[in-house]
Amino acid sequence: MRITTTLCGIVLALLALALAPLDVRAGLVLNEFLAGPARDWDGSGAISTRDDEWIEVFNDDLTTLDLTGFFLTDGDTIPRYGFTGSIGPRERRLVFGRDAVDWERANGFPVFGLSLGNTGDRAMLWHAAAGETLVVDQYAYLSHEAAADRAVGRGADGGTWTLFDGLNPYTGFVPPLGSGCSPSPGAPNTCAPTPALRASWGRLKALYR
Repeated sequence: MRITTTLCGIVLALLALALAPLDVRAGLVLNEFLAGPARDWDGSGAISTRDDEWIEVFNDDLTTLDLTGFFLTDGDTIPRYGFTGSIGPRERRLVFGRDAVDWERANGFPVFGLSLGNTGDRAMLWHAAAGETLVVDQYAYLSHEAAADRAVGRGADGGTWTLFDGLNPYTGFVPPLGSGCSPSPGAPNTCAPTPALRASWGRLKALYR
């Protein structure tokens, strides 16, 4: 009985570790993604809730990285897109839903695109090498983060996760709160909160006399 309880505890601890948000600061990381497209993000000339989803990854390192074995999934962990080639230091790679569709068809997987759920899901980056497949980075998001044309990304490339709601402002109170910054696929994430101007009560009264 005591051994069974211990094994159950280990299994639960490993499961919690696998599902916990990772805080990675070196190598390839998830950098920004958009689950609810409402415009033509991939520039195809048509709006598609499947093809216009996107995920951006970032090489948060000072050396070139071989992308062999890295792949993306949503929370169901079915491979949606596999990377090839290499990525330079501090560079980013953008994957659209249409890219995922082409990869799935070419590799015999069900064709769903990136398949990022709009009621909440998980974006996951994996690496398969030396007989092991490990989660490199992941982010679990809520429904308000997947609303139309809202992205979730690191406020500075490789930094803290932020809601980019500049195209569809979020006024709720469930974290993460809105930043007022717009999605930036393929471009540097430079979003930062707008500093508030501090003023005395006397100065405020003078402004409205």
